[in-house]
Amino acid sequence: MSIGNSVIRKESYDKVSGSAKYLEDKQAVEMLHIKLVISTYAHAKINSINTENAWKIPGVRAIITGKEVPLTGEEIQDRPILAVERVRYHGEPVAAVVADTPVIAQQAADLITVMYEPLPVVNNPTQALAENAPLVHEKLEEYKKIQHVYPEPNTNVANREKIRKGDIDKGWAESYHRVESSFSFSPSDHIAMETRCVTAEIKKDGTVIVGSTSQGPFMVKKKLAEYLGLDVGKIIVNTPLVGGGYGGKVPIQLELIAYLASKAVGGKPVKLFNSREQDMITSPVHIGLDANIKLGCDKEGILKVAEITYLFDTGAYSDKGATIARAAAVSCTGPYNVENISCDSLAVYTNHPYATAFRGFSHSEALFVFERAMDMLAQKVGIDSLELRLRNAIKPGHTTPTQMTLNKSNIGNVEKCITRLKELMRWDEGQRIQLDSTKIRAKGISSIWKTSTIDTHASSGVILTFNPDGSINLISGVIEIGTATKTVLAQMVADRMRMDIDKVYVRMEVDTQTTPEHWKTVASRGTFMAGRAVIKAVDDLIKQLKDVATHVLVCAAEDLEVADGKVFIRDEPSVFCHIKDIAYGYKNPNGNAIGGQIVGRGDYILRHLTHMHHETGAGKPGPEWTVGAQGVEIEYDTRTYTYKILKAYSVIDVGKVLNQKAALGQVMGAMSMGLSFAARESFEFDNQGKVLNPRLRTYVPTHFGEHPEYIIDFLDTPHLDAAYGARGLGEHGLIGMPAALANSLSTATGCNINRLPLVPENVWKITQQAGDIK
Repeated sequence: MSIGNSVIRKESYDKVSGSAKYLEDKQAVEMLHIKLVISTYAHAKINSINTENAWKIPGVRAIITGKEVPLTGEEIQDRPILAVERVRYHGEPVAAVVADTPVIAQQAADLITVMYEPLPVVNNPTQALAENAPLVHEKLEEYKKIQHVYPEPNTNVANREKIRKGDIDKGWAESYHRVESSFSFSPSDHIAMETRCVTAEIKKDGTVIVGSTSQGPFMVKKKLAEYLGLDVGKIIVNTPLVGGGYGGKVPIQLELIAYLASKAVGGKPVKLFNSREQDMITSPVHIGLDANIKLGCDKEGILKVAEITYLFDTGAYSDKGATIARAAAVSCTGPYNVENISCDSLAVYTNHPYATAFRGFSHSEALFVFERAMDMLAQKVGIDSLELRLRNAIKPGHTTPTQMTLNKSNIGNVEKCITRLKELMRWDEGQRIQLDSTKIRAKGISSIWKTSTIDTHASSGVILTFNPDGSINLISGVIEIGTATKTVLAQMVADRMRMDIDKVYVRMEVDTQTTPEHWKTVASRGTFMAGRAVIKAVDDLIKQLKDVATHVLVCAAEDLEVADGKVFIRDEPSVFCHIKDIAYGYKNPNGNAIGGQIVGRGDYILRHLTHMHHETGAGKPGPEWTVGAQGVEIEYDTRTYTYKILKAYSVIDVGKVLNQKAALGQVMGAMSMGLSFAARESFEFDNQGKVLNPRLRTYVPTHFGEHPEYIIDFLDTPHLDAAYGARGLGEHGLIGMPAALANSLSTATGCNINRLPLVPENVWKITQQAGDIK
């Protein structure tokens, strides 16, 4: 049985041997290369673009600008493919040069002169909502948009999501203790190992072939057709292995530029490969946030009311910012039972690089706010912060902020996660221990939950075919971005067919013309959606095998079993036929043939999901919640304001572990990302909105050798609607890390540390300000 075992990932040998091919590795003989001219201003009018000197460079084939290009955007079409008339963020593409080599293209791009007229800059979401703030989009009301997104014309609000549950006045009347605080952090980056890359070619018959390091190649196909008026059937998007995405490779940006570039050179193949510096600011980034929260509870610490305002920094364009605000509203209170809630979650335009999905999709950001407030409330009530979480843990029978009723299947066991975390962290030994005159050991915790808020009609398909020896080929539209999802799908096939996992072959590359569609590889939905499709496809295979075998073995289909490469009679296993002998049809001794090539087909579509009510937020935006509890233990130096992260903990109710080591790797990697985001990752902006650290010398994520000890445990409350009961897992290790680290530092310093990143300089500033107040 392969389910639950630590099966080696199907693509692992290619990756560790260096033979794996990524998009940048692929080079056509006549491929031309694209380099971008990007804005040096965060907000400015474009008075002129002079390309005269660039054209003098031998080997330049085309120069394209933003004239007559359509506006794009999945929710609000507010973004030109290349800047038109003005730029709205530092790094925005203004022009693209197509040339014979990357060097020539860059030389020409450097010779293009753009004359700018600077405009006032909106440098954070709070400033964006101030009276008389400059408008990032003056014609917001004219943009096309989908339903269920709510921009507010003549403001910088791209979307506002509201949660209104219960009676706020009643909640405050029942509250004995209250806390209120503000929180903030700037945008940052995903820092995927592979920077974004695209290729494009237009064949003579109009067929458009795009290569993309995308988490959503089927969405690329759809949006290319929609934005550019192309025949969707003539668009083929190829995606090989992707070297990390973390949400940053969800948007459609460079693909559009590459198409225009190929068109400008008569359809020849072109490639656009981001440098690290451009990847950090030109392509979409991790969202920033300003937030305010008020919590109320009774004398015993039972939560009565929550009032929350999230101002998400969606940057210059809405992209996924509108949906991020929605997801934060859905999860605004964390995994706690709160009957009275008022939450406004806004996506706010600024003159920063525009934001997109980041692993956890608003949950680490929103729960940083709520979980810090929970520690502050525990201090106010005078009880242990872990005990406060236990008393308020959400349970089956409670309702979510969107008024969705929970049960054992769709929520899991929050209390058990917290209790197990308490044991692992040896919480009762003390949350704050003075080691010597300058060193303090401190512990912080955070509860987590996450559901998905993807399209209510998102679907996934799987095809299974046989090889002549009876082995199986698995074809799915899930992108292999390092999550081992396709290996897990192969485990499901092997388990259900009762065959050797090594006899299940997985196609890693996705081709939108021949691969069944998977909506996007996002939101920890790959295993859930494609897993259901795989189960259906295997059942289809088995049914067809039995249908043929009934004629060969002269028995009823219900008397047959499939295992070990055979179809056999259940109570007479010595009577069988080999799968390889019937998978392509069976020929009787007299020459007559029956059956034919057996192809298994499976599909799944999310069901019973609804949009949220605009005024109350009521609805069912996701199928289930994965819950957990996380902790961080640090050693803090009071002299230098530095700290070392000693241990990081995660207890997650995963429903069912499908691949033990893959699951551990997913959670550990996510925990590392969450700690790095919280501790050190942030863009620094000057007062004109320019990013001051768009390079890895000055933007420094966690390095090898700087990691703490990771301690991970799983619980198993099955999600009954999922294959094998497994819940989503890919993002959850990250979600509670920022709050847990901030809580441990707040405990160590005795100050409320509510601003990220948690670099020593910020810790010093906060402690000094607290001292001044005292």
